[in-house]
Amino acid sequence: MSNLTARVLFAVVAIPVVIGVAYAGGVALALFLSLVSALAAWEFFRLAGDPYRPMTMVGVALAFIVPLGVHGYRTGQFAPPVFALGAVIVLTVFALAIFARGVEGHPIGASATTVFGVLYTAGMLSFAYGLRYHNYALGRVAGTAVLAYPLVLTWISDSAGFFVGRAIGRHKLIPAVSPGKTVEGAVGALVFCAVASWCYAHWVLPWAALLAVRPVTSLVIGIVISVAVQAGDLAESLIKREAGRKDSSHLIPGHGGVLDRIDGMLFALPVAYLVFTFPHVFAPALR
Repeated sequence: MSNLTARVLFAVVAIPVVIGVAYAGGVALALFLSLVSALAAWEFFRLAGDPYRPMTMVGVALAFIVPLGVHGYRTGQFAPPVFALGAVIVLTVFALAIFARGVEGHPIGASATTVFGVLYTAGMLSFAYGLRYHNYALGRVAGTAVLAYPLVLTWISDSAGFFVGRAIGRHKLIPAVSPGKTVEGAVGALVFCAVASWCYAHWVLPWAALLAVRPVTSLVIGIVISVAVQAGDLAESLIKREAGRKDSSHLIPGHGGVLDRIDGMLFALPVAYLVFTFPHVFAPALR
């Protein structure tokens, strides 16, 4: 199966599932994010391996819990503040590393790698929950539309970079990290993502979420998201390069692992959440 065919088949299956859980929201979305986070964290810990020797089972369990904790905090069922929870997680991991590994087991490296793996996967994916329940997103359809905004741009950026790079790519972007990435592909991703952002903000948001975004602002959002997506892709490529692996795993036959599919999204979601919190980015749409 070619890489292109695998991408298309994965999109055909994944897109309806993601839209469905985003529309459902609540515990369904939290559980979905928890499952994806746990799988991605497991792949990350496999890549980290020696000499850091992360505490895989502890990290995977924490990655599963974090999105559920975010859900519980939003619904008022989770008492401790989120930052306090983060501090407790760090201290707990460090304490476990000291007792389980001892001085010779590199507890500092194990703790740092484990905590980073949880934050890199579950921490970043949890921003999807925040986007679904953004202050400007009133109702299921609106919340789904706001969350889908960076998801659509991530897919457009990845696809445009892939096709433009294959068609006219001549100059390598960072060959030491990702030999397949080209400057032409990166620029093509920026352009297509900016146009897609304008289209989404012009047609989808006013209809689905009753929100308006200024044309120039929507173009800037598209460029910023594309930069984040490409940075996320390169970051995961660097992790795999250090580990000496081509794919994060083989969980998706012929298509690599979960982390391979969400690497750009891990950067795009928190960046989108930050951008959307700026004043005057969203405004009520006039009908």
